[in-house]
Amino acid sequence: MSENLKITQIEIYKADIPFHEPFRIAIMDILCAQSVFVKVFTDKDIYGMGEANPYWGITGETQSINIAGAVDLAKLILGKDPLNIEERNREMNKYLAFNSTIRSAFDMALYDIAAKAAGLPLYSFLGGGKRSFWTDNTISIGEPEYVAKKAVDYMNQGFHAIKVKLGTTKELDVARIKSIRNAIGDKLPIRVDANQGWDYHTALNTLKALEQYGIEYCEQPIAHWDHENLKRLRQGTSIAIMADESLFDHHDAYKLAVGGCCDYFNIKLAKSGGIHNALKINAVAEAAGIKCMLGCMTETRLGLSAAAHVVSARPNIKYADLDGYLFMKEDPIIGGAQYKVGEITITDTPGHGADVDPAFLKSCEVITIK
Repeated sequence: MSENLKITQIEIYKADIPFHEPFRIAIMDILCAQSVFVKVFTDKDIYGMGEANPYWGITGETQSINIAGAVDLAKLILGKDPLNIEERNREMNKYLAFNSTIRSAFDMALYDIAAKAAGLPLYSFLGGGKRSFWTDNTISIGEPEYVAKKAVDYMNQGFHAIKVKLGTTKELDVARIKSIRNAIGDKLPIRVDANQGWDYHTALNTLKALEQYGIEYCEQPIAHWDHENLKRLRQGTSIAIMADESLFDHHDAYKLAVGGCCDYFNIKLAKSGGIHNALKINAVAEAAGIKCMLGCMTETRLGLSAAAHVVSARPNIKYADLDGYLFMKEDPIIGGAQYKVGEITITDTPGHGADVDPAFLKSCEVITIK
């Protein structure tokens, strides 16, 4: 079946999914999931699904930019072999050098096709095993009373870890964590994410003040480009440092590892350009003795399912932050990774196992390239 497979058509869907409430991080506010679904058809009755969920403050993409890029990428790969993932990624990376999120949607769809053609679940196609694991749940920036109430709610639901968005002032950020610890005690680990919101001195003083609260790690405390001060922060606090916005591809991973800039890597398919580069990042990390987390933007369970298979296939990925769909008012995805509170279990369906409800797709604007 895999011989002479050819891409015959691509459908590009504009998908807006409302949140329960706005999601606020240090550098931007997100009011709803503005995803782009990509459906790649072949001449052998196999299709692949991918999702892009752009965060303009991180990747420089909007939904409109993603849709325009998707049209060009669809024309670029039309008529070509979807199983040659290496070459398709080389073409896409060269054509859209910085648009990692929309490239990740096409990469995801190609891996879905390849695993389906092989008759394997994606984790097995990637050469890995099946394991269930837990995601944390994230609290967006808010007043101390609000974040404490959210933390209690997540603890009562049964989550094993809580992630808290910070990145404002030292006084407010410390008050947020103190309020959470007073509310939940020492029962759950707290992970914090400043999303580049602090300068070096604010970061150092804030992290030192937070050391007493049992913080598991801090993501991207300062600007993505400031590797030297990221290294100084790592040396100046007992809280582990995780690179996020500093890490887009395997080249970034190499520079961060050689520089001794961080303790952990946060890999996101939307930043890396998809699974192909995510695996390269993890390989660099493993060679350097650095554990990874697989994170997300606010994808539906489609994008999260593909990410979950990567987590399952690579034991060096120690943490998962795949909670994006939990913020949404509806779940338009059929199949795919299943959530029991924060425990994620992947399926043995060939590919990543997730698809979009046809009824939902009918409500979306669509562009067809063939």
